Amino acid sequence: MLVVVLVVVLRHGQHGATPAVAPARAASAARPAAEPGPTTTTAAVVVDVEGAVRDPGLIHLEQGARVADAVARAGGLTAKADHAGIDLAAPVSDGEQVLVPTGATAATATAAGGTSTGANAPAAPISLNAATAEQLDALPGVGPTTAQKIVAYRQQHGAFRSIDELDAIPGIGPARLAEWKGLLIP
Repeated sequence: MLVVVLVVVLRHGQHGATPAVAPARAASAARPAAEPGPTTTTAAVVVDVEGAVRDPGLIHLEQGARVADAVARAGGLTAKADHAGIDLAAPVSDGEQVLVPTGATAATATAAGGTSTGANAPAAPISLNAATAEQLDALPGVGPTTAQKIVAYRQQHGAFRSIDELDAIPGIGPARLAEWKGLLIP
């Protein structure tokens, strides 16, 4: 709001003195505009980025951030990173670990006669919070439908804190969880 103060000056010594009106500077113009102080943003999400990134560790992000944001804040992918082994578009949740696999894991599985999809178990544990549907399809007893259910559940409920949470997905029970022991990490 702009406030204008008018100063009335009376001329002395004249008959029929007429007041002269002189506008004063606006109060807001008399002092400089307040500079904004340092902005303090509170990170809504803290994730642990590990694996094939330049600067692994705890990363503070805003709510709604994606795996790509976490990886970028961790210095980006290294030359050894398996780009296809991580879903950069997946949302991150507070307390989640983002594990960026190396290309050596994929090369070892192929050299050993493994496949990236199908009934053969993966060569290294799969991160539930970073795996694509195709990677989850590599688990024993998982097909495209179950893999998609796992990804959809993660997107709807946030990061998995333990493998046992998979029990909440229809079609996955204790027997299947026992079969996946050692093949999955949260």
